[in-house]
Amino acid sequence: MSITIYDIAEKAGFSIATVSRVFNDNPRVSEATRTSILSAAEELGYQPHASARSLARRQTETISAIIPMISNYFFAEVLKGLQDRMGKSPYDLLVFSAPDLEDVEGLLFKALHRGRSAGVMLFSAPMSEETVQRLQKSGQPVVLVDSFHNRFDSISTNNLVGGAMAADFIIASGATRPAVLAANPNSVPARDRLAGFRKRLSEERIELTVENILYSKQQVFDGFNEQSGYDGMKELLAHDQRPDAVFATSDIQALGALKALREAGVDVPAEIQLIGFDDLSIARYVGLSTIRQPMHEIGAGAFDLLMARIESRNTPVAHTIYAPSLIERQTTRTFELVL
Repeated sequence: MSITIYDIAEKAGFSIATVSRVFNDNPRVSEATRTSILSAAEELGYQPHASARSLARRQTETISAIIPMISNYFFAEVLKGLQDRMGKSPYDLLVFSAPDLEDVEGLLFKALHRGRSAGVMLFSAPMSEETVQRLQKSGQPVVLVDSFHNRFDSISTNNLVGGAMAADFIIASGATRPAVLAANPNSVPARDRLAGFRKRLSEERIELTVENILYSKQQVFDGFNEQSGYDGMKELLAHDQRPDAVFATSDIQALGALKALREAGVDVPAEIQLIGFDDLSIARYVGLSTIRQPMHEIGAGAFDLLMARIESRNTPVAHTIYAPSLIERQTTRTFELVL
């Protein structure tokens, strides 16, 4: 049976990526590590040839990313952070784009069986038991982005806290009839944002009625789209008693909601306040108050987490959770112009 770089990695006690870097003369490898790996290769009788080196490079220096709704503004921002951090590394990024969450499982299967990569990033996907087992059986380093499971490294924003922050801000403004424009209830981030918002209101004995929680009827981007916010706001405006403050679970929904408000001649924020979630760059130009999550940092941090896992398989699972922050602009009443 032929010896492979996987056998050498096991014998030398290093990751496959590190073994690959040694055979490709990568300067990032220390002399001690290089000597140890080459000694293991010699003991096993490994003789690399040109085609084997090329194959090893292709396999171990590729990172697979499964990203639902890649043209969604949030994922575009996170992906930019990831690519900026990867720029000086020897790794290439192979992206599998899912139109919606229902397609993630199929693409994950495809990514794991297309050819062994150095590691896998899974973005914003619900972690079913089938998904967990599939990732574990693959044996590949895994990082969850904008998601969580206790068996895998992960990086995300604290969406529960973000939802509570939006509620605190609305409460402080004196609003008494809050409403929520929620995305698809299967979306973990949207679900957590709503839960944090609802819990905080309940603690202050402010009622969030069932009629004022509008889940997206749009399937595109799992409800994180302009049309979802536009349709939801039109429905809220048709209520006998309009809300006086609306929390949208994403900025892109808030933009659609803002269009509906302006078409209806509603004074924002005097009549209805509006707050989003994300702090997309476009939010600054329309004066949208929002809960900021550090999207660029999430992308860069995801790469760092994966590199750490590739280099050391046996360290404890790591979870990076960013704290959101409030950005006040013109769509809420407490806005003060800062020159």
